[in-house]
Amino acid sequence: MNPLVGWQNFYVIVGSSAGALIGLQFVVMSLITALPKAANNPDGPRAFATPTIVHFATVLGLSAFLCAPWDGLGSAAAFWGSVGLAGVVYDLIIVRRMRTQNAYRPEFEDWLFHALLPFSAYLVLAVSAYAVRFYLRGALFGVASAVMLLLFVGIHNAWDAVVYHVFVQRAASERKD
Repeated sequence: MNPLVGWQNFYVIVGSSAGALIGLQFVVMSLITALPKAANNPDGPRAFATPTIVHFATVLGLSAFLCAPWDGLGSAAAFWGSVGLAGVVYDLIIVRRMRTQNAYRPEFEDWLFHALLPFSAYLVLAVSAYAVRFYLRGALFGVASAVMLLLFVGIHNAWDAVVYHVFVQRAASERKD
């Protein structure tokens, strides 16, 4: 029996949540565009907004693929391991973008939620793909933990962006007027 069968409900719930949050993120970003802007700088969204959508899409994609009727875990593990390695590389790109952008000066919380925690989640995915051969149960919980971490990081980052744009950017714009 395929050990992923016992995880079906988990991935349906998590994947559905990620899909809904992707849609909500697009609505919020559309509403934010109506707010007054302090400066038009495309580097900020590339460093902070785009990764949020990528994390949500990763959760959605992993949830869908892990609900598929795999014959065994080898192909599924190769898939989630590849996602993990790609995520590690992507996170390094995000770190570079965060360092080079000049729209906002990142604080510790930004580094934690935009760099360190996603890097950890993607690394756990990659390591779990290797570990599935030796410690099946732990590897499957590792994948689930990484997926949940990416979901919660995305929620935090989406909320943080809304708070920043509504309260900080709008207040700065109103002071100028």
